[in-house]
Amino acid sequence: MDAASIAAAAAAVATPPPGPAVTVQVPRGQVDLIDFIDWTGVECLNQDSSHSIVNALKQSLRDDEGLYLASDSDEQLLIYIPFMQVVKLHSVLFKGPEEEGPKTVKLFSNKEHMGFSNVNDYPPMDTLELSSDHLIENKPLPLKYVKFQNVRSLTVFIEDNQSGSDVSKIQKVALYGTTVDTTNMKDLRKTEEH
Repeated sequence: MDAASIAAAAAAVATPPPGPAVTVQVPRGQVDLIDFIDWTGVECLNQDSSHSIVNALKQSLRDDEGLYLASDSDEQLLIYIPFMQVVKLHSVLFKGPEEEGPKTVKLFSNKEHMGFSNVNDYPPMDTLELSSDHLIENKPLPLKYVKFQNVRSLTVFIEDNQSGSDVSKIQKVALYGTTVDTTNMKDLRKTEEH
């Protein structure tokens, strides 16, 4: 093989397959909050162990079309996402198949240790009714921003899916917002009274 053939072969491997480039329009002034997630505390109830939450939430995995989060015993999923610092949550993006993708999504701020048995005991901060178009257009959905100003954790309840089937699938979950500048009380110096 000559140098030109090797270069052509390397370029063919490095070039992404043809097709529309799927880019997400991040809302103005907001950032992808993936770097602020406390991965040690992320949990997902009723997930299929071979199709876990990391497939839909982690940066490099959530953009792989072949990976997804799937529910196990029925269509419901309960996802707990803690943050390493307080954030303001502006919008969310859910991507999934038209049939098994999520339909009714309830969001709870700062509710720890929720389970399927008590999820209806609390009013959600916001409820999203997703259409199959939402799941394929890769556009973030704005939230009731005033209700998500001081978020230490987010609980996402997937109540049902588009077709009413027993398995819900989510290819991507992305959270957009900003961090909250907090004052570290240890940094404050005591002022001496004279």
